[in-house]
Amino acid sequence: MLVALGASGCQGETSAADAALVSRIPERLADSTFWRMMRDYSEPGGTFRSENLVSNETSLQYVLPDLVARLPRGGVYVGVAPDQNFTYVAALRPDIAFVVDIRHQNAMELLMYKALIEASRDRAEFLATLFGRAPLAGVDTTSSAEALFDALDRQRPDSARYRANLGAILDRLTRVHRFALSDSERTLVACVYGAFFAQGPSLTYGYSTDCRADGSDGPYGYARFGLAGRGRPGMPTFFGMLAETDSAGRNWSYLGSERAFRAVKAMEERNLIVPLTGDFAGPKALRSVGQWAREHDATIRIFYVSNVEQYLWDDGAAAKRFYTTLSAWPLDSSSTFIQSFGAFRISPDPALLSRPHSPRDRSYNVWNPMQPVLEAFRAGKLREWEDVLRMAH
Repeated sequence: MLVALGASGCQGETSAADAALVSRIPERLADSTFWRMMRDYSEPGGTFRSENLVSNETSLQYVLPDLVARLPRGGVYVGVAPDQNFTYVAALRPDIAFVVDIRHQNAMELLMYKALIEASRDRAEFLATLFGRAPLAGVDTTSSAEALFDALDRQRPDSARYRANLGAILDRLTRVHRFALSDSERTLVACVYGAFFAQGPSLTYGYSTDCRADGSDGPYGYARFGLAGRGRPGMPTFFGMLAETDSAGRNWSYLGSERAFRAVKAMEERNLIVPLTGDFAGPKALRSVGQWAREHDATIRIFYVSNVEQYLWDDGAAAKRFYTTLSAWPLDSSSTFIQSFGAFRISPDPALLSRPHSPRDRSYNVWNPMQPVLEAFRAGKLREWEDVLRMAH
């Protein structure tokens, strides 16, 4: 998927006013506060056409050189879907991140990541544990992502390690953090971890687990058509996503460098990456994030919305609810959407499509300042998703 480019330039330095706002965001959330926020801010889980265990946005890093240069650090980050948020968090360095997804399973996947990242000393240990394999040999903290995955390939999946690791994940969540996971949530964590173990670094966006055998896989779910576990052709793998780069060949991913991994690890250890379950057009999750930011005098600086707007615009009332909620958020001129669109579906400004991308990219990622988009919404100038993308630079 791809994202739309923004209009006005944003300041690259934090002003005194911004610094004052940032200072009210806690440096750490207590375990009880983190869990209460997960529960109180979330909505009942919904469905989507895929489980999305792995991103398929191969160009997601292309926005980062512009955003790192333009945006001040700090503030609140909001995102959707699984671990691609870690790449954006590592590069953009917010003070706190909320990841909101309609699939409750996504929140459980992010808790799995939380437990593994906290317990891992470095990227090599994280990868070995994520895929249930022996410690990686011949790599160190200076190794590239490609070298780490090469070392991972030399280790075979180990079912005994898998079982021990799953027990350690659940133990960390329920005994160390004292998160009151229900039996069904424990099952979801186990199901997600089982997918990583079974598929290894070849896991893709299109893979379907047994978690959706209850028929909750939505109208376009792969299990519904007898494709559970088989994925879809042409989708990038977990390894492929983490080895991606920007247009200049720099890998910004959270596994691209030890520095990036440590940035994410530090936020996880302080409970500052908060998974929520919610519909972007729903009544609670996004409103709760906005209210929390206001209560802490904080600016919502980044909203990685992916291409969710595409689906909201399929129901104009849902899009209206979404933009109405965002209009009440605490924003400033630096507040920026990261959006995504598939070039095969629509053709916005040709200048967007001419931006450098790999020939294998199936989508475009761009950025779009939030305030002008919301002003256009209030003025009645947004009638379809393409109107939003046409505002992109």
